[in-house]
Amino acid sequence: MNKKREREEYLEVLWRIKEDGIEDPDYLKNAFGSDFEPTIIEDLEQAGHILTGDNGSIVTLTDAGYEYARKIIRAHRIAEKLICDALGGDFESGACEFEHILNTDLVDSICVLLGHPRRCPHGKPIPQGDCCKTAARTVQSPVMPLTELESGMSGRVAFINYSDDMQIYKMDTLKIKPGGMIKLLQKSPSFVVSCEGGDVALDDAVASNILLWKEGGQFNAGGENMLGPGKCRRKRGFGFMRRKSA
Repeated sequence: MNKKREREEYLEVLWRIKEDGIEDPDYLKNAFGSDFEPTIIEDLEQAGHILTGDNGSIVTLTDAGYEYARKIIRAHRIAEKLICDALGGDFESGACEFEHILNTDLVDSICVLLGHPRRCPHGKPIPQGDCCKTAARTVQSPVMPLTELESGMSGRVAFINYSDDMQIYKMDTLKIKPGGMIKLLQKSPSFVVSCEGGDVALDDAVASNILLWKEGGQFNAGGENMLGPGKCRRKRGFGFMRRKSA
């Protein structure tokens, strides 16, 4: 592992310590175990990314270190969403590779494509990018939430913004997954959809987190000729595939 990647791995753990409110002073050392390298801490301090105490203990991330770590975490969690929802692969190991090679512009492009997801497959928040703040989705994203679909129309699921593991289990049980067709039967008093798992009622929060592929904003009333990931795959070159069933 090269030095740059090692430093980024340490910053990623320091971000998680701050994010999760971990107070164990030995957490960083324990996270790396026998691979822990004190020289990496020295490098991070010299680079102005962390502050350390008199005894060498880590005090906190500096503003520069926090921003660097934020970009790493954002790239990692965006990559997890891409791999999990669009490609259907092992998102954890794949994301660990992506986070070190994706530049900010490419991460933002993927974020726009995915409709600015708010959480990774683990339910952790994805730090916002400039594309999120400027609402780039309104003019560029090829997906739309189920809540914007008209009753009686169908669409193909692009991905789902899971909020927690329980929701992942629920969607899997209902067979609502990327690549599958879904038809909106009604919007009030609750959303009712027809999917592979049958007819099911969804609350607003869940329905808004189900994103569908769109083509010029038009969906098929019968659901037979809907745009699927295939067209986007050939047009954009991301190699999207329907997720394989377990």
